[in-house]
This record gives sequence, structure tokens and C-alpha cells, in this order.
Amino acid sequence: MKRLPDVGKPTDNDAWTEAVKGVKRLPPKEEKPSPPLIIGEISPTVDYAKVYGGNSLEELTIGSTDNVDKRTAEKFKRGEFPIQKTLDLHGYFEKDAYDAVEAFIKNAYLQGLRCVLIITGKGRQKESDDWYDKRGILKESVPNWLNAPQLRPLILSFSYARPEDGGEGALYILLRRQRNR
Repeated sequence: MKRLPDVGKPTDNDAWTEAVKGVKRLPPKEEKPSPPLIIGEISPTVDYAKVYGGNSLEELTIGSTDNVDKRTAEKFKRGEFPIQKTLDLHGYFEKDAYDAVEAFIKNAYLQGLRCVLIITGKGRQKESDDWYDKRGILKESVPNWLNAPQLRPLILSFSYARPEDGGEGALYILLRRQRNR
């Protein structure tokens, strides 16, 4: 292997030292402090006294619109409410799905949304004897969760979605309006 020639150590008479002889360091720039972060009022939970002041609520079933005025019920059944937010539960385990549904409904209500979509999926087909049973744990569980005491006051109605939105593997959920009381 060929050895490179030794160039030696720089001396005081080096060309670089001569070139930077009169150069002075600039003072450090002063950074302006960032404006303080102003956060509005945070309401992390739902005030159920504001949501519903009535007696007990009856359990909702898929497609029932008993506690909704006729015009709104017809519009909801035809799927004419725009879907403002969607939650897709494909790939969720049951415990995680419950937490996701609860947070999703509460956040949607706090954001003032009116109609949301939860996609549960239709479930897997399982062979038992000669018949195929459709079994979807989330499809069966989500309607029960929507009737839970922490979610039921926020919901007016829910029904299966139109085929283009998921059919029986998805639910439209009509949320109560926020009223200033």
C-alpha cells in the first residue's frame, strides 16, 4: 500500500490563519419568545344533566324511531342525513372496540355532530352441521353498548346502513342535538 505524503501540522504562518485573521464572530441571535398558548374551555366529559333531564330512557332497538319526530324519523330511515364521522371496527378486539365506540360517540356528541356511522362488519361465516351461521361478535355487541347508561342519553336512534354504506355490517347513529340549558 502506498503511503500518502506527510503534510505536516499547520503553523501560525499557514494560509488559513492569514485568511481568517481579521474575522470576528457574530453575536448570537436573540430568539423572540413564542406567544403563550391559549387553550379554550376544555369539557372532557359529557354533562348528562344537560343532555337529558327526563326519567329513564327505554332501550333502543335497531331501526326504532319512537322518540324522534316523524319528519326526522323518515329522513333518518331513508339515509338522508349526511354521515359526519365514521368509525371502522374491523380488526378490533371486543374490549378495545367498546372503548373506541364509547369515546367515538361522546366525542361526536361534544363536537355537535348529528349522524355518525359505525362499521362493525358482518362477521365470519362458521360452518355448523350443514348450515352456515353468520356470527359477528361486534355486530351483536354494538347495539347493546349503544344502550349503555353512559351512551344511551346521547342517542336518539340507530339503524342499519344503506348497502352502499355497509348494509347490515354498519349502523347509522342519530345523536341528540346539544341544547343550551
